[in-house]
Amino acid sequence: MLDLTQLTQQMQGMSQHMIGEVIASRKRLELAQALLEKAKPQQFHLIEQQEKFRDRLLFHPAIPLEPLHHCPLIAAPGQTHTVLATDGSQIAPSAHEIAYCYLLNVGRVVLHYHQSRRPLLDSVSEIFYRPEDLYRSRQWGIRTEEWMGYRRAVSEATVLAELGCDLLSDGADVLTAATVAMVDGSLTYWFLEALPGEAKDLILTPILRAWDQLQRADIPLVGYVSASRSSESAAFLRLQACPYHEPDCMEYCSGTGLFEESGLAKKAPCQGFDPLRDTALWEAQLQPGQRSPLWRSQARILDLYGQHQIYFCYVNVGTEIARIEVPAWVAADLTRLESVLGIVLSQVQKGYGYPVALAEAHNQAVVRGGDRARFFALLEQQMIKAGLKNVGISYKETRKRGSIA
Repeated sequence: MLDLTQLTQQMQGMSQHMIGEVIASRKRLELAQALLEKAKPQQFHLIEQQEKFRDRLLFHPAIPLEPLHHCPLIAAPGQTHTVLATDGSQIAPSAHEIAYCYLLNVGRVVLHYHQSRRPLLDSVSEIFYRPEDLYRSRQWGIRTEEWMGYRRAVSEATVLAELGCDLLSDGADVLTAATVAMVDGSLTYWFLEALPGEAKDLILTPILRAWDQLQRADIPLVGYVSASRSSESAAFLRLQACPYHEPDCMEYCSGTGLFEESGLAKKAPCQGFDPLRDTALWEAQLQPGQRSPLWRSQARILDLYGQHQIYFCYVNVGTEIARIEVPAWVAADLTRLESVLGIVLSQVQKGYGYPVALAEAHNQAVVRGGDRARFFALLEQQMIKAGLKNVGISYKETRKRGSIA
């Protein structure tokens, strides 16, 4: 139980600190906006420098594929369209439960607009209990709980591709409507960077295979990132802010990132507006319904993505600045991309600030306390029916659930 009286004084100090942060953030934003205006006429020169010194940079700025001042208004989509979405949830493994296992539950949603077709709202579940599911990741120093999260990303992509293939098999008349497949979160799986090669392959290969299926079905894939913390496009302004005649970080700023005695990392001269996020930068540039220029991500992990390089833009959806990510094969056709963005914006409006298909997929996926209890009760019945004895939770878990404090 929290002692709120004890926390009151600390909260007062925290509020004063936050006031100072707001003032500092405003100054960082003003600096970034000034650099953006200077970078607009220098855009192609900055891109050339980035390509020339890419291996000498200590940061990885995204590359703008359109003029920096290009912020078009997104057109409304056609009335007839279909939206697919998946989202996942899980029951984590616990040594105190009746069995050490975990469950993945993936919510599935198919919404048809202005079509005489029933929507699909359900979920598919899978239990992981074999030793290769529970302990294989430990050879790479990855905890089972972490591996479960990675496997969930695979399940979400696989189920989404299955939805697309099922839609394709329903007939050509279905695909006359514009169709978009949506996932919650980034298409760039940053967690892969820290994994060894074999572990990367086990996670990324089935995801890319699922994306291949969507590409063959001609169904655009979209990653919707709410409250994005990325600074990939803002990092491009560091090229403009560089005080040296060429952006060679290895030569001029080799100590950048090392921690000083104060505990703060040493900054380069071009980092005057750090840690400004992309969303803050584009919030000052975009009106509701507008999008930013299209960018190509330069994240190192994308070297493993093959033809599925990730492109993104920011959209003012009215309630926030959302980051919209698509693979290269979706970004290649700008006319179609505009149609996709129109459908995404329409989904946000229908969902009162968040895509309704993703919200429903989450609701289908989420495992509530009652669901968890019923799952383990059913598992206990099956174990007893199989002849297992002494089936039950640990004494610690029993005492916690029956606490009288």
